[in-house]
Amino acid sequence: MNPDARHSVAVALASAVLFGASTPLAKALVGELPAVLLAGLLYLGSGIGLTAVRLARDRGWTSPHLQPGDWQWFGGAIVFGGVAGPILLMFGLTRTAASTASLLLNLEAVLTALLAWCVFRENADRRIVAGMLLIVAGGLALSWAPGELRRSDWIGPLAIAGACLCWAVDNNLTRKVSAADAVFLSAFKGLAAGTVNMLLYLLLGAAPANWSAAPLALLVGFFGYGMSLMLFVLALRGLGAARTGAYFSTAPFIGAALAITVFGEPATAMFWLAATLMAIGVWLHLSERHEHEHAHEEIEHSHAHVHDEHHQHAHAFAWNGAEPHTHAHRHAPIVHRHPHFPDIHHGHRH
Repeated sequence: MNPDARHSVAVALASAVLFGASTPLAKALVGELPAVLLAGLLYLGSGIGLTAVRLARDRGWTSPHLQPGDWQWFGGAIVFGGVAGPILLMFGLTRTAASTASLLLNLEAVLTALLAWCVFRENADRRIVAGMLLIVAGGLALSWAPGELRRSDWIGPLAIAGACLCWAVDNNLTRKVSAADAVFLSAFKGLAAGTVNMLLYLLLGAAPANWSAAPLALLVGFFGYGMSLMLFVLALRGLGAARTGAYFSTAPFIGAALAITVFGEPATAMFWLAATLMAIGVWLHLSERHEHEHAHEEIEHSHAHVHDEHHQHAHAFAWNGAEPHTHAHRHAPIVHRHPHFPDIHHGHRH
C-alpha cells in the first residue's frame, strides 16, 4: 500500500475513533434533551466549531472549491445525513435497547457498500467484500446481547435502520464532492443540519429540556460529529465510499476498547472475538492490490495535491513551488497502469 493510501486508512480509523468515543456520551444525553433538540445541538457544535477552525486556519473567508455541479450532491448529503439521519437515530434510541441499537448501527457500513457497488458502480473485489463482512461481523459480535433484544418494539429499530440508510446515502453523495475543502463541507453540513433541527424543535412545541446539558452536547458534536466527519471526508477522497465505510464501522470496537483501557471495564470473550474478526477484515483491506490498465477522462476540479503522475499541469499564477497546494486544475485524458483505489481520480468502470 502506497503512502497516500496508508494515510487515508489512518484518517478513516481516526474518524471511527472520534465517533466511537462520542456514542456513549450521546446516548447519555438522550435522557437530558429531546431527540430533535439533541440532534440540533450536536450538529451546531460541529458547524460552529469547524467554522471557527476554518476561519482561523485561513485567516478569513476563502473559497471552498466546490464546482457548480457539486451543490446538488452536497445538498442531498445534508438532507439525508444531516437532517433525516440524526432525527431518526435520536428517536430510535428513545425506544430501543442499547444492544439492539448497537447491532442495527452496523447496517450503515453494509448499506453504504451496497449503494456504492450497485448504484454508484464503485469497484469491489472478493477480498474487499470479505473484509467488510468480517468487520461488520465483529461489530455484531461486540454488541450481541440476546437478553436485551426483547425490550425493543419494532418502531425504534425501524427508525435506527432508516437512519443507517440515510447515512449510507449521505456517504455516497459526499464522496461525489470529497475533493472540496473537507473542513468547509463538514462545517456547512453541521450549520445547515443544526439550524433545521433547532427549527423543528421549536415548531414541534419546544419540549422541556435540561439546558445545562447543552454545552456538553455542543462539545460532543464538535469532536464526535464535526472532526469525525471532516476526517471521514478526507478518507472518502482517497479510498471511496465502501472502503471508508468499512473502516469506519470499527467505531463500536474502538469505543469498547476505550472503555476497557480507560474506564477499566472487563474484556469479554465477545470483545476478543470481535477484535479477531475486525483485525482479519482490516488486514484484508490493507493487503488489497488492485491494478490494471485504466483510462482517465478529462476532468477539472480543485483539491490539495502534489505534482505526481496524475497532476502534470501548468499554473496560471505565480507558484512558489510549495506542495501540497490547492487550486482549480484540469486533468488531460491518459491511459496507464498502476495500483489504485476508487479515489477521486479513479471512478472508472471495470
